[in-house]
Amino acid sequence: MNTFNQVADKVKSPERVDTMRILLAEDDDFLAGGIALALRNTRFAVDHVRSGTDADHALKYTDYDMLILDLGLPKMDGMEVLSNLRNRGQALPVLVLTARDRLEDRVSGLDSGANDYLTKPFELPELMARVRALIRKDRWGNTTDFVYGPIKFNTSSRRVLVNDSPIDLSARELAVLELLLQRAGRVVNKNQIADHLTSWDTDLTHNAIEIIVHRLRKKLECDGFGIRTMRGLGYLIETTA
Repeated sequence: MNTFNQVADKVKSPERVDTMRILLAEDDDFLAGGIALALRNTRFAVDHVRSGTDADHALKYTDYDMLILDLGLPKMDGMEVLSNLRNRGQALPVLVLTARDRLEDRVSGLDSGANDYLTKPFELPELMARVRALIRKDRWGNTTDFVYGPIKFNTSSRRVLVNDSPIDLSARELAVLELLLQRAGRVVNKNQIADHLTSWDTDLTHNAIEIIVHRLRKKLECDGFGIRTMRGLGYLIETTA
């Protein structure tokens, strides 16, 4: 019989791509390890905390794309973490993952600001599908084909077309393009790129980001589109036609 971690290890894409950063607040190390493994084996950078106070602190000082939150956390209950998050005006998607399965618990969690509520025990593929759905709704407005000028990006397959021709991108190049497309029309600085593509235990230097953007720009070079370097500020993806 497969263990939870064995199942998690099978949830893989051809190449790991850390394009989203998720905070996982779960005090069960075995369960958290399996979830984190599955997330990292697809396309997410994951930070793991074991207490409500650590989750609250991390959310105050780090820009996350999503929170997976156990309610029964030590030191600070998950509901208080959720309440603090929303009171600070942070709008990131929250998936509650908990053993509290009463109707009133589910209603309370959703009314308090959770975007989805999954009770334990659960099947890992369902958790991953819910994560993808929340990310797709939050970042892409539930769109599967995102079009920006001559660029078409499929948010499910993560396939990139330029003027209807497929483009072969490395994992890091694809990760940076996805982030720039999500923030089209806004400047994205190097720190934001590094923060979103790496977790606490990894690092991405500014020089490495410059190389990635240079290669990405060359591969996507075409009329009507460009990635402009805003000196001292960052990068801006824009249509030029």
